[in-house]
Amino acid sequence: MATELEELIGFLSAPSPPVKKAAVDIVRDLTGSEDGLHSLSNYANTVLPLLSRLLSDDKEVSEPAAEALVNLSQNAGLAAKMVEMGLIKIAMDMLYKPGSSITRLLVMLLVNLTQLDDGISSLLQIGDDKMRGLYVMKLVRSFCRSSETSASHSFVTPLQDDPFDHVGSILVNISKKEEGRKMLLDPKRGLLKQIIRQFDSSSLLRKKG
Repeated sequence: MATELEELIGFLSAPSPPVKKAAVDIVRDLTGSEDGLHSLSNYANTVLPLLSRLLSDDKEVSEPAAEALVNLSQNAGLAAKMVEMGLIKIAMDMLYKPGSSITRLLVMLLVNLTQLDDGISSLLQIGDDKMRGLYVMKLVRSFCRSSETSASHSFVTPLQDDPFDHVGSILVNISKKEEGRKMLLDPKRGLLKQIIRQFDSSSLLRKKG
């Protein structure tokens, strides 16, 4: 007989939107406590793929699903499972999907996943010679462009948190690996030239990165 938690996890794939939303909200709340994280980690092979599928749902479902994954990814063992199941590719695809409303959460998820060597390799696309470095180039471009956009609109929204600010932390993580340093320093890619301009940013998070 299924436990309460197993039933709850099963509801993440419910055809009824209100049931699915209620289930994902409860799971998100569970990830906020040590006990909840421990209980959910026993069902990682089921719960992680289900949550990752919900990232493409409407905002009221995708947002709590992304928050749950960010919380779960703070656990190194669960983060390793996420990298293994291809969550970096899923997050990058979602990040550049037109109208994505969970950009900031996806960037934070990538920050956590690139704390691991395998996560860095996945983001650098080490095993794919044709695509190698594409994700990093996209992130650097977004990091620099969103800074220009927020600067030009600063008189309208001075306190608005730029969703790409945390890319600075991702760049710090990948620079810990030799392949990451080589990519950032490659003159043909010109990434460092773009990043250095962020020293003038008004965002402390960007400067620190």
